[in-house]
Amino acid sequence: MENKSSILVIGGTGKTGRKVAGKLMEAGHNVRIGSRFVDPIFDWNDSKTWARTLRGMDKVYITFQPDLAIPGALEAIEELTKVAKKSKVKKLVLLSGKGEREAELCEQVIIHSGIDYTIVRASWFNQNFSESFFLEPILEGFVALPQAEAKVPYVDTDDIADVVVEALLHEEHNDKIYQLTGQRQLTFKEVIQEIAEASGRDIAFTPIALPAYTSVMKQQGVANDFIWLIEYLFSEVLGNPNNSEVTNDIEKVLGRKPKDFSEYVKENAQLGVWNPSK
Repeated sequence: MENKSSILVIGGTGKTGRKVAGKLMEAGHNVRIGSRFVDPIFDWNDSKTWARTLRGMDKVYITFQPDLAIPGALEAIEELTKVAKKSKVKKLVLLSGKGEREAELCEQVIIHSGIDYTIVRASWFNQNFSESFFLEPILEGFVALPQAEAKVPYVDTDDIADVVVEALLHEEHNDKIYQLTGQRQLTFKEVIQEIAEASGRDIAFTPIALPAYTSVMKQQGVANDFIWLIEYLFSEVLGNPNNSEVTNDIEKVLGRKPKDFSEYVKENAQLGVWNPSK
């Protein structure tokens, strides 16, 4: 009979965390959600909450909000790793960002922690267009984005969650770094075209310079730290053509192809996600 583990899922209500937690619960594991909205509370901004949440846990899935690239993330991962060691955690799985130099510094903390680990570096999520900041302009029917010609191998959070669960439950994934991408590269224009066709709507796309894009965000009162992150992601990540590489790590871990972007679009169009009147 398979041993059941006690597993903390930090960010257990987020895009990947809720799916990881659900799959682990279905498999009969003892899952604790790391969140500011549960008891015990886990708050990245309050390290005093971490020890109680980690107590009694065998393994931890780490997602950092909003991104490992932001100032302060490295120090938080260093401190969390120390608390995990004191709590005798046996395995850490870190969700990292593909092509993010600052995130790789956080990975090094996990790699040299002395605890078994798996690093899961993900490309940009499909779900950025259905659950995140790209959704609103799609619903409005007009999308303007920088780096219009950048080719991105978007990856689905279903695939990320499946890889993370495999990494948490099986020792063969210890000390490994996986880079997760979808099957093909898409520009923003191609993404919007697929969504428009599947949802039967007219959705315009126009390229915009990054300074003009962030200027609009400032006029709309968006927080400065979020604007900084957007500038970083669009310049440092999308601006590097090496980050458009398509990998086969999902197939290597799961023995199947990643979900294609068109399948994700079809599923969400049927749910009416991009229907403004819903």
